[in-house]
Amino acid sequence: MVIYPHRLHGTWVFDDKTTGLVQEPFVAGIPEIIDRAVAGIPGAADGFKLTISATPFPGYQIALDWARQEYDGNWYRVEGTDAEGWLCPALLKYFDAASKRIYCAVAKKGS
Repeated sequence: MVIYPHRLHGTWVFDDKTTGLVQEPFVAGIPEIIDRAVAGIPGAADGFKLTISATPFPGYQIALDWARQEYDGNWYRVEGTDAEGWLCPALLKYFDAASKRIYCAVAKKGS
């Protein structure tokens, strides 16, 4: 699955016509995780490609491990770190249930 987050009003958001999400914000630790992940991508604030999957794929860069549920969302921890972030119930538009692990890759928009 691929989405294209961008910065809006100081946080990362994304639009996805297939799910009806418009300016869906990332909150509670996820913006900081994204900031670190895209640090080497010029112009990432204007948009970047984020590929996500419940199974590993060639070129994935980040693995998020499920930590716990809270407020209808789920906390995930970046593998090998203490960095945590909360993913809201919109996660269930992409997965049938909260995945125990989410694999991610970031790239320049258009690549």
